[in-house]
Amino acid sequence: MTEIPRFGKLIGASLGPGDPGMITRRAWAALQSDARWLYPVKKAEESSYALAIVERGGLSVPADAEQLVFPMTRDPEILGKAWARAAVRTVELLAEGRDLLFLVEGDASTFSTFGHLARVVRELAPQVEVETIPGVSSFAAAAAATGTTLAEEDETFAIIPAAYGVEVIDHLLDEFDTLALLKVKPLLDEIIELLARRELLATSCFIEKVGSPDERVVRDLASLRGSKANYLSLLLVQNPKRQRGELRRGCRSRQEAAAAAAAGN
Repeated sequence: MTEIPRFGKLIGASLGPGDPGMITRRAWAALQSDARWLYPVKKAEESSYALAIVERGGLSVPADAEQLVFPMTRDPEILGKAWARAAVRTVELLAEGRDLLFLVEGDASTFSTFGHLARVVRELAPQVEVETIPGVSSFAAAAAATGTTLAEEDETFAIIPAAYGVEVIDHLLDEFDTLALLKVKPLLDEIIELLARRELLATSCFIEKVGSPDERVVRDLASLRGSKANYLSLLLVQNPKRQRGELRRGCRSRQEAAAAAAAGN
């Protein structure tokens, strides 16, 4: 009779965007548990941004920690093979019965490799239990670093990858009070031109590698024209001139009904 393996749990540990002080107590405890570490790299034997956050926090990397390669490419064939290798290796390790801690920069539920990895792992081994430890996202840390309020009261706020293009961003500026544009590197000049045309440069801010020793904040966006940006860069854009639609509120409806009753309608 074939023995069914007891799988360990797959845990996505969010580490925040770069400052180890933003690692939550829950993630910190998981890092010091018996779980084996997995960490993402772009190429074999290359440094890991997520692992560096933990090291800056003062923890030593366990000898049995293992890297998983997730190449930075849009080639679907290369990506598919890499994802399959990572998922198969993860299942192999989980089959040893020990929990695995996958280190994630930022938040594991927001534009993270963890969601995809967990999905493929469960396709291969549906009985695997998955846990996600939430964390501080880059846009929240960027707002704190720049003194930006993302939204208050009835304001609207959207987070989108800038790769959707300036036409989409132009449209969203009319729909939301604040936009967090992620991964702005390829379109930075085009977005700056758009914000200049919309007279929103003064209410926008560029943040790169927030929370890390290489953090860069630029408020004079015009100075960035023609320059290079890191992959881990974003823009916070506020549109104080946005025309808002009418809000429907329960208390307002009751007041209107009371006023109508008082008027004998």
